[in-house]
Amino acid sequence: MTSGTIVIDQERCKGCGLCPTVCPQHVIHLLDDQLNARGYHPAALVDPEGHCTGCGICAVICPDVCITVYREARAARRPVMA
Repeated sequence: MTSGTIVIDQERCKGCGLCPTVCPQHVIHLLDDQLNARGYHPAALVDPEGHCTGCGICAVICPDVCITVYREARAARRPVMA
């Protein structure tokens, strides 16, 4: 399985709630107990078990471009010798 992570710029996030709705791993949540400098409840990655695959769907849907996606590089495939 692919492994990755995201970083959310919480000061730019306006808490629109789009990214949690599209996350297939359900690891993005709005922080109901925290406000950013603009007065919004920002989104955060809550992934203690490392389920984020770095698929990037959250970054595509984010209207404020607050999400940066990082994915682990795949190991090079060895050629099959016949």
